[in-house]
Amino acid sequence: MVNTKIKTASSTSLHQISAVIIAQNEEDCIANAIKSCLSFADEIIVVDGGSQDNTIQIAQDLGCHVYSNSWPGYAKQRNFGAENAEHNWIFFIDADEVVDQQLIQLLLIWKNQTNLEADAFSINRIGDFLGKWLDSKPETHIRLYNKTVFQIKDVLVHEQPDVKDARVIHLPGIVWHFGFRNIGELVERFNKYTDLDSQKAYLEGQKFSLVRLLLKPHGKFLQMYLWHGMWKQGLIGLFVASLWSYYIVLKEIKLYEIYWQRNNYKHTGL
Repeated sequence: MVNTKIKTASSTSLHQISAVIIAQNEEDCIANAIKSCLSFADEIIVVDGGSQDNTIQIAQDLGCHVYSNSWPGYAKQRNFGAENAEHNWIFFIDADEVVDQQLIQLLLIWKNQTNLEADAFSINRIGDFLGKWLDSKPETHIRLYNKTVFQIKDVLVHEQPDVKDARVIHLPGIVWHFGFRNIGELVERFNKYTDLDSQKAYLEGQKFSLVRLLLKPHGKFLQMYLWHGMWKQGLIGLFVASLWSYYIVLKEIKLYEIYWQRNNYKHTGL
């Protein structure tokens, strides 16, 4: 690999942006994520959780500031990156995401706005599955925020800036999520996230509900397939809606398992 650093955007705008990417063993995709941020980011930070591949070397070769931080969880890792950022405005993406040209151009204009009218901005994200973009119902996430006003909420999963009732403005453009590798990897990811989701529910005092187990997976399927328009995606949409129904089943059963395990520990005196 040629050790040539690529410069990020010049810091002559009214508002400077630090792009923050958290990563671990992402050598196959992180270069695309970094390159998509180069034209608008005044600094790119990669927080590595312990990669065993070439992730760190790739990020360094592309001019990023790389920090190694043993994995503390998604929210803590993002906040670690923000805390080490030079600029107050944080734009975070994942290593398997890419910023599209419309959003890049809008961010370049945004950087010179005299009145921003908000301290947090949301963006659409579209993911892929079996070679098809699931664009019938994009996800919306807060990805640009002022770290002097907000931090990422310290939750186990589905972390975002804790804006509470503050105004959030939506920005046109898309973050493309190249998240699909294969079905097996997706099932493994669902297993990981349902672990975190069930633990989060337990910590928030949520109890297992048989009614929820019986009804919510069907509700999720109908929400994804009909309301979110996955039926427009043909067989791919049917697969995706079914998998999200499976996700809900796993989460609910794992929530039951947490209470079962704790009750057993009590009975054995552990």
